[in-house]
Amino acid sequence: MEQVEFLNGKTRLYGIVGDPIEQVRSPEMVTWEMHQRPMNAVLVPMHVREQDFDDVLPRLMQLHNLDGLIFTIPFKAKAIVLAQALGAQALQVGAINALARRGDQWHGEIFDGLGCVESFRRRGLSFKDKRVMLIGQGGAGSAIGAAIAAEHPALIRLFDQDTERSERLADLFGRVSPDTRVEISPPSIDGIDILLNACPVGMLDDARLPFPVSTLPSSLIVFDAIVKPEQTPLLALAQSCGCTVVRGREMMLGQISKIVDFFNGQN
Repeated sequence: MEQVEFLNGKTRLYGIVGDPIEQVRSPEMVTWEMHQRPMNAVLVPMHVREQDFDDVLPRLMQLHNLDGLIFTIPFKAKAIVLAQALGAQALQVGAINALARRGDQWHGEIFDGLGCVESFRRRGLSFKDKRVMLIGQGGAGSAIGAAIAAEHPALIRLFDQDTERSERLADLFGRVSPDTRVEISPPSIDGIDILLNACPVGMLDDARLPFPVSTLPSSLIVFDAIVKPEQTPLLALAQSCGCTVVRGREMMLGQISKIVDFFNGQN
C-alpha cells in the first residue's frame, strides 16, 4: 500500500474558517511553514456559512486534536468571542485572525496589520510621514490601520460603509499617533501617497473596483489585501498606470511565520 509521510494519526489539526473559503492560500503556505519547523501538522480549509458560525465553531473547538484556527472573511471580528485571552493587537483592534489552544484556554491574536507592514518593509517601502488612504475597516482593515498607526504616517484617510468602524480607528490613531492627521471621507486619491484596499470588493470573480476610478498617478503605491485572485481589478489598473503594487500574497507571507510562532506558543 502506498503511504504518505506528512499525515498520520498523530497529525495535529489546524483550520482556516471563512465564507467563502476557496479564495484562501493559507492551507498550502501555512502547512509548508509548519513542515519546515518541523511540525506534524496540517492546515485545512473549513467552509462555515455565516449563519452557522455560532453553532458550528464551539462544537468544532471540542476536537481534541485541533490546536488552532485562522479566520478570514467575514469572521475576524465575530471570532473574538471565542478567545479566553487576547494579544496586544487583538485588544487594540477588537478582532482576531488566529486562535491557538494553550492548555485549557484559547488565545486570540490578529496578524494582518503586522503582515502588511512587513510586506512593505521587505519592498523597502515605509508608511512614516506618508499620506495614506485605507478602504475597509473590518477585521483585516482595522488590524492594518492599527499597525500603520505605529509607523506614524502624516495623514490617514479612512472609509468604510460602517462609519462607526472608521471612527473607532480614528480614535486609535489619536492615541497611538497623535501627530497623524485623520480624515473620514469617501475614497479619494487626491494628495495620497499610498492606497490600501482592505475590503472584499474584487475578490474571486468580482470584477468591480473598490471605488469608481479610471486612472491612478504612477507615483501612487497600491496595496490590495485580497489574496485570490492575486491580480485583483485594482492591482491590474494600478499596474497599467505604472504604479508600484504590493499584493495580498506578500502580506500573507509577512504574517505566516508569526502565525506559526503563535501556534507554537512563542507569542
